[in-house]
Amino acid sequence: MRFTSSAMRLAGLSVGLLFAANAVAGDESQLIESINVYRSQLQRCAGQVSSELPPLSADPRLALSATSIGNLQQAMATAGYPMKNVQAISLSGPRDAAAAMKAIQETFCQIVLDPQFVDVGVSRQAREWRIVVARPLLSARLGDWQAEGQKLLAELNVARTRPQQCGAQSFAATTPLTWNAILGTAAETHSRDMANNNFFDHKDRDGRTPGDRAELAGYDAQQIGENIAAGQDTGRKVGDGWLASPGHGANLMNPQFRDAGAAYAVDPKSDAGIYWTVMFGAQ
Repeated sequence: MRFTSSAMRLAGLSVGLLFAANAVAGDESQLIESINVYRSQLQRCAGQVSSELPPLSADPRLALSATSIGNLQQAMATAGYPMKNVQAISLSGPRDAAAAMKAIQETFCQIVLDPQFVDVGVSRQAREWRIVVARPLLSARLGDWQAEGQKLLAELNVARTRPQQCGAQSFAATTPLTWNAILGTAAETHSRDMANNNFFDHKDRDGRTPGDRAELAGYDAQQIGENIAAGQDTGRKVGDGWLASPGHGANLMNPQFRDAGAAYAVDPKSDAGIYWTVMFGAQ
C-alpha cells in the first residue's frame, strides 16, 4: 500500500506615482503568494516539521495600515471582519517582498504556518510592512458529517471533470470518485481526533498514518491518500483551498483513486474550531 500524502511635467509625475503605487501593490500580492508557496511545502519551524497547508485567502479587510495595528481587535471590528483569532506581524526594513518573506521565515514561521489561519492581508508603507493572518467566526450552518462529507465529495468530483491548475502544477481531468462509507468513517474519526485533541497532522496521537487508519476501519487498500484542512466552515472553501495547493491537488486529481470518504468535526475549545478530512482510496 502506498500513501501520498500623473502640463507635461505634471503628467509625468502622475505616471510615476501610479507606477510606484502599482509596484507597492504588486509587492503586497507577491508576498501573499510567497507565503502560500511556503505553506504548501513541508517546513522545519521551531524544531518541528509542519504539515502541508492550504493557501491563505487574501482579504482586503485584513490589509491594516501601520496606524491601525495598535488596537488590533478594534481595527478588525472597524474593518468588519468577524474575528475569532488573529495575529499581526510588523516588519521594518525589507526593501521588497522577497526580503520580507525572508524575515518572516526567520522569525515568524510559527505564525504563517499555523493551520488555524485561513485569511491574510498585507499592507506596506515604504519599508514598513504589516501582515495580518486571521480566521473568522464559524458562520455556516452545517448538516451532519455524512451530509457535509458527501457535499464536499460532490465539489471534488466537479473539479475532477475538468483540467486543474493547482499552484504551479497542472492536472488532467479524470473520473469521479465514489463515496465509500468505510473511508467516510475513518475520515470522521480523524477529524474528531484533531478537533478534540487540538492538533493538525496526518499522523494521529498514537502515530497511526492514514493507511493505518484505513486498514483498521476495514478498507483493503492498494493506495491511500489524505487531505486535511482546518478553520474553513464550508466544504466549498475547503475544496477551493485544496485546489490552490499543488500537494493537495495531486491527491484530489489522482486518476488512480476510485473511492473517497470525507467528514468534518467541531470543537469550540480547539484552536481552529473545525477540522476536515477526506480519505482517497484504491482497492
